[in-house]
Amino acid sequence: MGDDTDGCAEPDVRTRDRPGKDSVNRAQSTTSTERALIAARAADDKKGADIIALDVGEVMGIVDAFVITHASNTRLVRAIVDEVKLQLFERAGVKPRAVEGLDDLSWVLLDYDDLVVHVFLDETREFYGLERLWLDAPRIVWDGAAAV
Repeated sequence: MGDDTDGCAEPDVRTRDRPGKDSVNRAQSTTSTERALIAARAADDKKGADIIALDVGEVMGIVDAFVITHASNTRLVRAIVDEVKLQLFERAGVKPRAVEGLDDLSWVLLDYDDLVVHVFLDETREFYGLERLWLDAPRIVWDGAAAV
């Protein structure tokens, strides 16, 4: 955080403008909801369990959507994470801003700014219960979602 004498300083991510609800990605013209659907289907392709997509924009204000899923072992968690990253890049042209949890694979978080994908081991998902925390958030309906 010194002087910007060469004009090449990185922008401060805390002050950058955050796109609004269902903002459109300029490169691929996809909304956060469409990217959540891509992520949910990708998780489903790799046998993610109990996949839900939540519209948390009105509740949180800093993120538009969550996708939450789990798997029974770390190999499946890794496969789901890799497939979500691949499909979001191929179909929407986006890469995660940050990835957390690859060290133990019990809870991997993929941060796409307006979309956050959570991939858990089954016992970790049960322990943290994100769905209970975001009970007021409406679900994003997708073709693989069980009727609620």
